Amino acid sequence: MENTTCNATPTFDSVWAMMQETDRFIRENARIQKKNERILNKKFAEANRRMQENERILNEKFAETDRKIQETGRQMQETDRRMRAIQKEMGSWANNHGSFAEEYFFNSFEDGEKNFFGERFERIKKNLPTERQNIEIEDEYDIVMYNCTSIAIIEVKFRAHEDHIPKLIRKAETFKIAFPHYADYNIYLGLASLSFHPGVEEACITQGIAVIKQVGEAVVINDENLRIW
Repeated sequence: MENTTCNATPTFDSVWAMMQETDRFIRENARIQKKNERILNKKFAEANRRMQENERILNEKFAETDRKIQETGRQMQETDRRMRAIQKEMGSWANNHGSFAEEYFFNSFEDGEKNFFGERFERIKKNLPTERQNIEIEDEYDIVMYNCTSIAIIEVKFRAHEDHIPKLIRKAETFKIAFPHYADYNIYLGLASLSFHPGVEEACITQGIAVIKQVGEAVVINDENLRIW
């Protein structure tokens, strides 16, 4: 038996109904698309607003950070200025006290008989610079006393520290280099100060350096264990 397929012929009503359904579908899709566009636009607008707000906050923070950095820079400059002023004042204070100590001991030695270190010295000079040029170490000698065979080099401090001792010992060598015509002289060393840190006097005596200090209105010299350099 032969099989046959029957195709229904479209009618106006069926075509019209299909067209209406298609139109409704298209309009519904358009409505959904517009709704999605509104939602996306709203989200984009909100995201853009947040980005702008974040950018504004970051700019404010950057501006505040920059202001703080500039303020810190100004404060550091002011601190540096004050520190330089303090250092200058302290340096001036130290120089004034050092100058006072030098003047005090020099006047004491100059007015006295200068019978120190078991010898008599006929001449005395202060703040003696090196004479020779181009030597490796150039020193200044606070007080130097002379006779025909010996030299006394006295380092003067307002308050003596232990680290002043090796510098004084070095000057025994630099003096012979700077003043070679005194190379064969006996050289004595003394540390003169208005006050001494603990242990400095003992360290001087141990190393053969005279301790010179003020006791009341007199200058006292302790040259126990004195050595020739």
